[in-house]
Amino acid sequence: MAIQLNSKLCQIFNIRYPIVLSGMAGIPNMAPLVAAVSNAGGLGTLGAAYMTPQELRDAIHEIKKRTNAAFAVNIFAHVGPDHYTNFDAVNEELNPIRENLGVKKRTQDEIRTSNHFEEQLGILLEEKVPIVSTTFGLLSEHHMQKVKSLGIKIMSKVTTVEEAVQAEKRGCDVIVAQGSEAGGHRGTFDVSSRPSGANIGTMALVPQVVDHIHIPVIAAGGIMDGRGLVASLALGAQGVQMGTRFLTSAESGAHEVYKRALLDSTEESTVITNAFSGRPARGIKNDFIQHWEASLTKPLTFPTQNTLTREIRNASAKQNNPEYMALWAGQGTRMLTDNHAAGDIIDQIVEEARGIIPL
Repeated sequence: MAIQLNSKLCQIFNIRYPIVLSGMAGIPNMAPLVAAVSNAGGLGTLGAAYMTPQELRDAIHEIKKRTNAAFAVNIFAHVGPDHYTNFDAVNEELNPIRENLGVKKRTQDEIRTSNHFEEQLGILLEEKVPIVSTTFGLLSEHHMQKVKSLGIKIMSKVTTVEEAVQAEKRGCDVIVAQGSEAGGHRGTFDVSSRPSGANIGTMALVPQVVDHIHIPVIAAGGIMDGRGLVASLALGAQGVQMGTRFLTSAESGAHEVYKRALLDSTEESTVITNAFSGRPARGIKNDFIQHWEASLTKPLTFPTQNTLTREIRNASAKQNNPEYMALWAGQGTRMLTDNHAAGDIIDQIVEEARGIIPL
């Protein structure tokens, strides 16, 4: 079997190794990690979905100061308006947690989600970011044309074959096939009829996606080392995307309590929940998730639930309390390393892969 480390994906993105850092929104100060991954020959990705326009511009400038290599920026393709159906029931369910953490109670009038999509995309175009990455759907045809007119590459996350076909038809250059093992939010385009999102395992999803489209596929979900890279290449992917693997790295901006929870977790620690944001996401089960499951209360839809729980998550982090933080994580956490440099992690992954099959 001809498996190549220097795949077409590497040529499209102008990178040495087919290893892509997942764009993990909501984690502070990720520019050092993004740049470190790019400097090591992979593709660093900034998770910018929750950033204000100024925060996004500042982060891009910081990345550019740290690396001359290619990098990507991930944004949410579709974030609808706030929805307040069932608000009172959800809000009441959160009040005991607020009291426990010393967080002020909130009313419906105080909960508003800012949608910076147009400004974010405009900044990516102005700054000529090499690769635009999307989650929760695809850029519109209009936006796609604007991005492509500047020679910017487009990468989108999918969770089914049908979504992959749509992405190729829309004009994406590369797609990320996200298996159910992946940490963080499911990239499923439409979760209205499936609250847990599409959850096909990586090993089952990747070859089916590869067989139905003609653009490069990146495998994501539970991939943590060189074995995962080789397996993904054998399945027909041209690279891998990793998020959890880099959260405990030296350059990661993740909270120290979050890092410790990751290092102390196992393959059985995570669950898929919509408790924090209203969209399905995989994270380490803690008191917040258990409280929510026991309540049987239906969460508000995204992004309103995410906005409503933000103060709880932030207060928990300030108090070094992991029980009410969103501890997003994939299922491969036993393979994490503590405080290793991102460059060393990439070198280790590449050497492991080369040790299995000459690449």
